[in-house]
Amino acid sequence: MDPLSTVQIGKTKLRVTRLGLGGAPLGGLFQDVAESEALATLRRAIEMGIHFFDTAPLYGHGKSEMRMGRALAGLDRSSFVLATKVGRLLVPVKTGELQPDEFDNPAPFKPVFDFSYDAVMRSFEESLKRLGLDRIDILHIHDPDDHYQQAIEGAYPALAKLRSQGLIGAIGAGMNQAEMLTRFAREGDFDCFLLAGRYTLIDHTGLKELLPLCVEKRISIIIGGPYNSGILASGARSGAKFNYADAPGEVMEKVRRVEAACQRFSVPMRAAALQFPLAHPAVASVIPGARSVAELEENFRLMSQPIPAEFWAALREARIIPPEAPTPGPP
Repeated sequence: MDPLSTVQIGKTKLRVTRLGLGGAPLGGLFQDVAESEALATLRRAIEMGIHFFDTAPLYGHGKSEMRMGRALAGLDRSSFVLATKVGRLLVPVKTGELQPDEFDNPAPFKPVFDFSYDAVMRSFEESLKRLGLDRIDILHIHDPDDHYQQAIEGAYPALAKLRSQGLIGAIGAGMNQAEMLTRFAREGDFDCFLLAGRYTLIDHTGLKELLPLCVEKRISIIIGGPYNSGILASGARSGAKFNYADAPGEVMEKVRRVEAACQRFSVPMRAAALQFPLAHPAVASVIPGARSVAELEENFRLMSQPIPAEFWAALREARIIPPEAPTPGPP
């Protein structure tokens, strides 16, 4: 599969590479990343021809956005597509007052949920400053799980206004669930969704309702978390993570069956995890994170890895992949 082939986002003029770069690790997700390593990773992605980058104010409490801004500075603005998010305002705090979260060594800001119209406009302006840009290509409503009404009544109208003014190119929402994205698809005019962890080799939650609806309404799906928080990269070993927690027994068993098929056909499990979602017509891009040049280059290689049709057939026969899930064509 060609990582650098491009696909249109919804009904917009934006086109993204099939392989993008998720920016959470570059903000220190679970483990800090040195500034030099983060910038080297971003610049190597640009050299390789990857031109789709995803970030958020939450990631490192602004660090990921600032690092992307530094790496992208001076590039032709039409040469890349940048996505960021709204829904968490960054409130300055003293370093000693930072509350522990999943980001190691974040910037001295406290993320606060706020999906109101005014907060979204403020968040957008602050992201522009951190990124050093005058417009953003894709702006997602970020994790509004417990805030649907404020998101659809406050954040969505703000994004619609920004889109009408040409300050953003596409409206999206990014979540770790499919159900609320389905509701957004029915009730708003969205261009794309970032679906994290809910359409993967082992989790097909989004397949039944969300993905067919997105095909019908021409809403593009961007796949985040293709490794399901790590288990599809590490394998079914002690301490493996699924959905940001220790993997339960039934997930471990399912992954062991995937590993057996991978061993039988000499297919790296991470290659299968990256390529599987892209076979669905709703899916435009997959955006695994990378915290180093080596990880980035490995993802690129795995996306390019030929996978025989017999492998996908074996996963379907083992009921790991449901009958209605499309699979990549033969190499």
